[in-house]
Amino acid sequence: MKIKQFEDKNLAHFSYAISSNGSMAIIDPSRNPKEYFEYAKQNNATITAVIETHPHADFVSSHLEIYKSTGATIFVSKLLGAEYPHQTFDDGDVIHIGSIQLIAMNTPGHSPDSISILAKDETGREHAIFTGDTLFIGDCGRPDLREQVGNITAARKQLAEQMYESLRHKIVPLHNDVIVYPAHGSGSLCGKALSSDKTSTIGLEKLTNWSLQDMSKETFIDTLLANQPFIPKYFQYNVTLNKKGAPDYQSGISNVKITKVDTNQIPHIHLYPNILIIDTRHQLEFKKSHLQNAINLMNDVKFETWLGSIVNPMEPFYLIGETEADIIELIDRIAKIGYENQIQEAIILNSGNSQMPLFESDRLKSNEDSFTIVDVRNQDEVISKKIFTNAIHIPLHELRERTNELPTHKPILVHCAGGYRSAAGSSIIDSNLELPLGVYDLSDAVKSY
Repeated sequence: MKIKQFEDKNLAHFSYAISSNGSMAIIDPSRNPKEYFEYAKQNNATITAVIETHPHADFVSSHLEIYKSTGATIFVSKLLGAEYPHQTFDDGDVIHIGSIQLIAMNTPGHSPDSISILAKDETGREHAIFTGDTLFIGDCGRPDLREQVGNITAARKQLAEQMYESLRHKIVPLHNDVIVYPAHGSGSLCGKALSSDKTSTIGLEKLTNWSLQDMSKETFIDTLLANQPFIPKYFQYNVTLNKKGAPDYQSGISNVKITKVDTNQIPHIHLYPNILIIDTRHQLEFKKSHLQNAINLMNDVKFETWLGSIVNPMEPFYLIGETEADIIELIDRIAKIGYENQIQEAIILNSGNSQMPLFESDRLKSNEDSFTIVDVRNQDEVISKKIFTNAIHIPLHELRERTNELPTHKPILVHCAGGYRSAAGSSIIDSNLELPLGVYDLSDAVKSY
């Protein structure tokens, strides 16, 4: 048995290839299947199976494209209600990959249709468990994503109860040396306390993972439901898309029109009114010169997550990048959350017709009351530490819909924890409100407070 872990660092997503005797199974593949095809070729293996542990919320899967390209059978739980060709894979069902066995275990909790996959080696020994979003390293999956979407909807408390049972009756009884391969790591919004470790063992998780400790069901439920991160706008959309099966990756990105605009062309550029402009350049370049009403969402490690948190599914937007290489990379990342068809046009541009002034942080130290301070951090961050006593708290993912709550009789100053979200937040406010006294970004100067 050979196991290969693939990592998408931007989405904190792990996928897997398991091979034996020239056959290969892919578990929870990302949107672009190219790396799996290349890996199979390198190992002289044929992809015969692709397994979805559940319909994912945080990324779009390529299971349907792999099936169409290779003829591999797609295996999912019967509870998923998949709309693509598939074979059901539930408690006790077995897939033979060469000389090894992959055994289905229904483990509801993150979703009603979640499964884990137990891998037995050539000798029949339990070797590894692919836990999807059921068990993470240091945590378990959140239970609040399937209240309004999916073949089966379930209230978060009901799923939390199921998670308690799944962990104790399906996961805990496994041998201590069984290797744990989760679908996500640190940084994922599918849990709240994920470790930076990429793998673990059942024995180690029994010792260190809070969700496997001895506690009452009520205590477990209360702990699991408390302080879960926000739910990005795109999550429900991705569940539905994955249940249906996404279009082929290449066909999706090839439809995006890419245009280069020189500085002298800016006065003549024609964009449809009332369509969002997402400018991905560095905040300093954006503030110096950008298109009017653009939102500054920098090309950084969490770009696609924040794009899917600010922009609604099916909402068109213009994409601004500084170079062709930047644009190509960004389109690829946008496709990972299924938003590629929403790109009205991708524009290579390094200037604009509007500016935002840089903020000198010394202005704040003795004059806090002279500003309306807006805190765009998440709720748990504010609970943990409120930086400015009189700040108005509106999380970044809610800001577009709530800018009308902000008073305009003072200059507005936006802050987060490090500067990325405040760059986005200040540009959202600037694009949505008429502010005679201006809006400013505290940026990374917040770290000194």
